[in-house]
Amino acid sequence: MTERSADAGGRPEGTAAVVIGGGLAGVTAALRLADAGLRVTLLEGRPRLGGLAFSFRRGELTVDNGQHVFLRCCTAYRGFLERISADHLVTLQDRLDVPVLDVGHRSGRPRLGRLRRTALPVPLHLAASLATYPHLSPAERASVGRAALALRGLDPADPALDDVDFATWLHRHGQSARTVEALWDLVGVATLNATADRASLGLAAMVFKTGLLSEAGAADIGWAAVPLGELHDVRARAALEKAGVRVELRTRVTGVARDADGAWQVDTEAGPGEAGRLAAGTVVLAVPQREAHALLPEGALADRSRLLGIGTAPILNLHVVYDRKVLRRPFFTALGSPVQWVFDRTHSSGLAARSGHGQYLAVSQSAAQDDIDRPVAELRARYLPELERLLPAARGAAVRDFFVTRERTATFAPSPGVGRLRPGARTDAPGLFLAGAWTATGWPATMEGAVRSGRSAADAALSGLGRAGDRPVREAV
Repeated sequence: MTERSADAGGRPEGTAAVVIGGGLAGVTAALRLADAGLRVTLLEGRPRLGGLAFSFRRGELTVDNGQHVFLRCCTAYRGFLERISADHLVTLQDRLDVPVLDVGHRSGRPRLGRLRRTALPVPLHLAASLATYPHLSPAERASVGRAALALRGLDPADPALDDVDFATWLHRHGQSARTVEALWDLVGVATLNATADRASLGLAAMVFKTGLLSEAGAADIGWAAVPLGELHDVRARAALEKAGVRVELRTRVTGVARDADGAWQVDTEAGPGEAGRLAAGTVVLAVPQREAHALLPEGALADRSRLLGIGTAPILNLHVVYDRKVLRRPFFTALGSPVQWVFDRTHSSGLAARSGHGQYLAVSQSAAQDDIDRPVAELRARYLPELERLLPAARGAAVRDFFVTRERTATFAPSPGVGRLRPGARTDAPGLFLAGAWTATGWPATMEGAVRSGRSAADAALSGLGRAGDRPVREAV
């Protein structure tokens, strides 16, 4: 076994930090610690950074494992993009505009509705859109306004809200099953990765208050204009290297423990027979909750087993390459169909530059418990006809490729009661901190929550070291 200090500069181990996990939380923590003057080593078991928001090659295409979006109110993630010099590689709507197609309309033809905002202040910014939203009756539209006003009065941090499911609250406030489907779940499933009946009221209130009821532009939608790997791996790695962070990929952590002198010892394995050990004064565990449970030493967290009570929820993505253009919008969402959200990924994948014709669509299916294990052939038979129902131009178009990406543990499950299970950044062991979207960020499992968790873990570590003021920390991260 090779033993070394995480501080390659030979300084005391108390000035060295090891971050375990190279997702958004770990990269954020590593950058923040390095910006404050610590020597940082980041360890990642995969051959890349980015966690569950990454890209891969399929033939000539560069494919994202799933469609990831952010909102204008995601200030931490947007700051992260600035920190890694990638903010110019994303698209952000000038104003929220969501096309909503309903294939269950009486005419039998898809009916288009829009959820969009004006420049008016909250809550008037959505009033015109709601008043003309064709997928709800006038009475249902009026009930939405009353529920929104009641929602504004909730405190998402109130522990009592965590024990109630969102659907129960919606029904108590006059929301019909159609209203839940056509509005509340339309937004909630995509942001919470759960339907209203499976979502904590506290988390749902946080999403809707922050996104739709805080500032007029808060819910404007953004997405990557390039493959996610360009952002979360290539650009992130360049920023880490420039900050002086040592990045070790394909390095699995097998144990974390304190020695008799109080220093942290991190055992690693980079391959068969390639065991090593790093010594450091600070360790940030930025891994999923089950991995964190396995690595946390005894006594580091009261009732460590509660981490195992934080469930997971799947996301399924269907990738369809047509021989011609079938969608003229960057994205849309659907009602009356198993299809949820559909995005045009032609340009970001590189398809447009190579073929000059054809189109690549990504169908993003959150809360996909019913479909996550279906065979590809069955998913193809289920979803291609649905896309033809929604997109008349797809009828008769040849499908050049159809493939599936599955993230069975894409997010933590935002179930009622999950709030009391999510730990904060600090543990009971000095120098050991937790990060990850599943920790107590107040947010659901989003890129924003992941970045916020990394920032919280780094700030807690710096506070414990008395180093917060040693060097200006970039507030963007």
